Amino acid sequence: MIREIQIFGLAVQFLTRLPVPRDLPFSEERLTEATKFFPLVGLMIGLIGAGVLWAALAVFPVLVAVLLSVVATIAATGAFHEDGLADAADGLGGGLTRERALEIMRDSRIGTYGAVTLGLTLALKVAALTALPPMVALPLIALGHGISRYAPVAVVFCASYAREEGAKFVAPTISAGGHAVAAVTAGVLLAVLVWAIGPAALAGVVGAVILALGMARIYLRKLGGFTGDCLGATQQMAELGLILGVLAWL
Repeated sequence: MIREIQIFGLAVQFLTRLPVPRDLPFSEERLTEATKFFPLVGLMIGLIGAGVLWAALAVFPVLVAVLLSVVATIAATGAFHEDGLADAADGLGGGLTRERALEIMRDSRIGTYGAVTLGLTLALKVAALTALPPMVALPLIALGHGISRYAPVAVVFCASYAREEGAKFVAPTISAGGHAVAAVTAGVLLAVLVWAIGPAALAGVVGAVILALGMARIYLRKLGGFTGDCLGATQQMAELGLILGVLAWL
């Protein structure tokens, strides 16, 4: 049990800026195992966003409250996934070849494709959440962050890493058992979301699958695999698709 708690702590440390004990035992094996906890870490991030939205709605108009909620989740992760989306967009949009696309993704500077993609994604997310009733937006934010973080786990389980060497972090992999843990966690979160907002949650899943699979198809065809940036982009598309699907149903 202690080992699992420590591995969960590594997942929190990897995906967020939230404080964790500095003396957590670290190994490449443990970091790989931490992938199974991505949806659970996402739930933590979502609860932060929902808590900020709930508090802000008592003081501010809906648009301002939603913006503060999004800011809170970005601050909690250090824009980890948003950075991946921007880098992936720059590489996939500006790289004519596989090698050039991977080279562009290594560049920390943001380009036109990345800026436009990130800006439109955040704008759509804020606009959609603002249009939803608060009693729908609150559980959707709280649970949606966890559900959407299953998408990159599924990619890691089903596809291979695109780079042969030189990964910024350990190339993510996951065992069948780890994938099952992540899938069950996401399934439980989805069941709670269905209970909270009804069948609109299932429409959200359809939206998440469409956008996440669409993104995955682009980089798997162009790169022959995924990178860390691609995983961040997949999570962002799954989260956006979930929100848009719920809004479309309602």
